[in-house]
This record gives sequence, structure tokens and C-alpha cells, in this order.
Amino acid sequence: MQYRQNTFVFAMLLIFKDFSSCMYTNSGSELFVHMSPFSHLLHDLRMRYRVRQVELAERTGYEQSYISALEAGLKGPPTPEFVEGVIKALTLSSEDAKALQAAAEASQRKLVIEPDMPQDVFWLLSRLRATLPVLTPTQVRVINDVLGMAPSPGDAWSEPVRRLRRRSKEELQM
Repeated sequence: MQYRQNTFVFAMLLIFKDFSSCMYTNSGSELFVHMSPFSHLLHDLRMRYRVRQVELAERTGYEQSYISALEAGLKGPPTPEFVEGVIKALTLSSEDAKALQAAAEASQRKLVIEPDMPQDVFWLLSRLRATLPVLTPTQVRVINDVLGMAPSPGDAWSEPVRRLRRRSKEELQM
């Protein structure tokens, strides 16, 4: 049965070549497609507007291979110029344009932490980085729900940010 499922998936990939750029994971009887928000939305918009990758490449002035790599998630999120090019090339509605820009932002793979954040934030992100590959969909939903909670007035950080003060030359000669 497993062989038959995998053969079916492979056959579907050959028939629908536009989906071949996605990463597929077969977990039991479910098939998961892993794509970044930008990859998913770019593919979805291209399908809705019935534009082939080659056509979008011509309209935006980028290579078809680049668009394919973006949809597959092999390239990081695109530049704002590329996003604007897609918006113009597909003449997206303001709602779709905002969604595409938000998806590009959400697909960023790197996070820069402000240096004056409390230690707890650094530890939280360290733990999240370590467990991210094994989080279940339920855990991801719960974390998203927690992050969506409105902060209450008493939730502010109680400890002030502690900075080390540089000593002056006079203090160094003590």
C-alpha cells in the first residue's frame, strides 16, 4: 500500500509540474507540503492569475529558475524590489499586494535580537531554536495563540536593563 501511495504522489508530481518545487513528506496516510508563507502565496497567486513561471519571469525581468527556487523555498525571501515587481506584473489588488508583502516579511529566516532585551528573551529564543525542528502542529498553534494574547498592564519587565558602564581613563589608572 505504501508503494502505491508513493507512486501516486510521484505521478501527481509529474502531472502537476508546478507543484514539483515543493518539499513533500509522507507521514502515515497524510501528505504534508512544506513551504514558506511567501513561497505558498506566490504559487497561489500565480495559479489564480493563470500565469506560468516563464511569463512571470518575463514580466518581472527575473529568471524563471529564480521564481521556481522562490516557490520551492530554496531561495530566501525576495527583495522588496522583486515583491513590487510581482505586484506590478500581476496587477495585484491592494489586498493581495499587502498579503504578498506580509508573506515576504513572515518568511524571513533570520531574527535579530535587540541587545537590550532581557536575558529571558535570549533563553526563550535559544530553546525555541533547539526545539523548532520537532514542534508538532498543535504546539505551533498554542505558541501562536500565546503570542496573540494582549499584554496586561502588569506584564511589563520588572527588572531594569543592566548595562555595564565603560570606565574613563582616569578610573582605569586607579
